[in-house]
Amino acid sequence: MTVRVVIVDDHSMFRDGLRFALERTSDLTVVGEAVDGATALAKIRATEPDVVLMDLAMPGMGGLEAISQLTAVQGREDSHAAPRVLVLTLSDDDASVFAAVRAGAHGYLVKGASADEVASAVRAVADGHAVFGSGTAARMLAYFAGQPSRTGERFPSLSEREREVLERLAEGESNPAIGAALFISPITVRNHVSSILAKLQVSNRREAMLRYRQP
Repeated sequence: MTVRVVIVDDHSMFRDGLRFALERTSDLTVVGEAVDGATALAKIRATEPDVVLMDLAMPGMGGLEAISQLTAVQGREDSHAAPRVLVLTLSDDDASVFAAVRAGAHGYLVKGASADEVASAVRAVADGHAVFGSGTAARMLAYFAGQPSRTGERFPSLSEREREVLERLAEGESNPAIGAALFISPITVRNHVSSILAKLQVSNRREAMLRYRQP
């Protein structure tokens, strides 16, 4: 059986690489791509995939809202069965993982996972399993065992890296300057900033700066 996949990510080079990696296998085929949640919902309706590989931080409608809308159509007599969703994103903090699971995701991987790991996860999710990267799975087990992982006191929803980015953003540093200081690319900084704005529920860098400086 061939697993039909839709890739949802706003970075074209990442989508191209992911498509190439998946279609090297004989049992996975990419039937569509989308750059944001709204486009993804239309593409999913048109192509009826088995699995959706979903980024979370995207302009416009993000991944969490798109997953929630997909989950909402399940059980409706006038709709096809919703596909299973495997999150593939940059954020690896507990808040993002649990928000995705609550929205209806069936798996969660962090970008940087190998092509073989992603392909295996797609197959497993298509077969009805829940799949999480090793670090994420360990934290989830700890959480349900009553030992949640430690997070920052002021901004518990942010990952450690996101807090580092926020500290420098609050000092007025640009994305290239933050990237140089933290040894990450400006694109990665931009993705972290987008995630920070969403989690802090602010609309721009200035509001994030003010939020950080609040006592």
